[in-house]
Amino acid sequence: MSTDQSQVQFEKAFSWWKIGLAVLFGLSIATWMMYKSLNQTQFIPVNPHEGNYTWIGTGANPDLKNPAEFKHQQHGDYELDTIGNTLRTINWTSSSFLWLFAAVLGMVGRDLFYIIRIKILTKNKLNWKRSTLVILLWEFASALSPGVVGGAAVAMFILNREKIPLGRSTAIVIITAFMDNLFYIIMIPFVFIFIDQATLFPSKIDASESVQWVFWTGFSVMLILCLFLFSTLFFLPKLATQLLTRLFSLPLLRKWKVKAIQTGTDLEISAKELQQEKFSFWSKTFLVTLGSWISRYLVINFILNAFIALSFIDHITLLGKQLVLWLFMLISPTPGASGVAEYAFGELLASFSSSAILIASLAILWRLISYFPYLFIGAFILPKWIRKTKG
Repeated sequence: MSTDQSQVQFEKAFSWWKIGLAVLFGLSIATWMMYKSLNQTQFIPVNPHEGNYTWIGTGANPDLKNPAEFKHQQHGDYELDTIGNTLRTINWTSSSFLWLFAAVLGMVGRDLFYIIRIKILTKNKLNWKRSTLVILLWEFASALSPGVVGGAAVAMFILNREKIPLGRSTAIVIITAFMDNLFYIIMIPFVFIFIDQATLFPSKIDASESVQWVFWTGFSVMLILCLFLFSTLFFLPKLATQLLTRLFSLPLLRKWKVKAIQTGTDLEISAKELQQEKFSFWSKTFLVTLGSWISRYLVINFILNAFIALSFIDHITLLGKQLVLWLFMLISPTPGASGVAEYAFGELLASFSSSAILIASLAILWRLISYFPYLFIGAFILPKWIRKTKG
């Protein structure tokens, strides 16, 4: 296919009405998801005999989101309310706002480290503005994609639109995935040096056993994936070409086979170039990866510290628990791990407060800071970015 034909197809794929529809769809999803989160109802403990519901469950602790465990009755101990209203009833102090501002800075720091990493991996072919747009759009794609899928495929497209060859773009995405997995694999042993297994997982026996099973299964998969990515980059780059060739030999994908083989060839060339990089290149890449993940994790530490007094050991424990939380978000089938993230947050961090409603409220607050902004920012910058990178 000629360059002119490719350009015509591209123009059709990204016509203004399609872009506008995609942005409207993205904003609608973001607004609906945020509205749903804030208007989610659950039962809230109130002063004795001042509520309209009574707990009739049989477990050790009530499930505040399960209506079957509560009966409508005057002079009860519980009231039904939304998360949004509950957030307004929290004791907000000047210290709370300070720590929440620190949480926002944590998100900014995370993205800043990602921006530095993409500049390193592209050999500064992207300036600060273009690197920032790439990262924000990458986060936008990840927010709209199921956790188990992620935004890797879209990230390759974004980088390719920024004039980074597709093979190099693929190699960059593989490196970022490798570095992220490497961080996880290295951190787990350190966590168990400071935190015992009983503290790391939920206190409920049934929940603890299931979480541990998922955790260690996920960790094993991550380790295998890390080794595979490492092998693909440094020892068996031709393996990628072979896999792409077989995949695009399938009847439904056959018409893209030539392009897939070319991508595999470009990936091999990029892999050979990367193998020649100095140790400083890889050390800088890993250090900024470390900085991005620590910044990401500190967001939750700051949010909890805004309303709950945490000791140094609590902060270390909280960082460790977030490794488990992140794994659950990674395997989530829902866009941006919606629902799964909030549930896992409540289960894993319940030990930091006896108030289940406070933990649930802080989970929503965490998502309001770390998730929803990317949906809105991405929807707004996508049309302008597509126009600027046209051709």
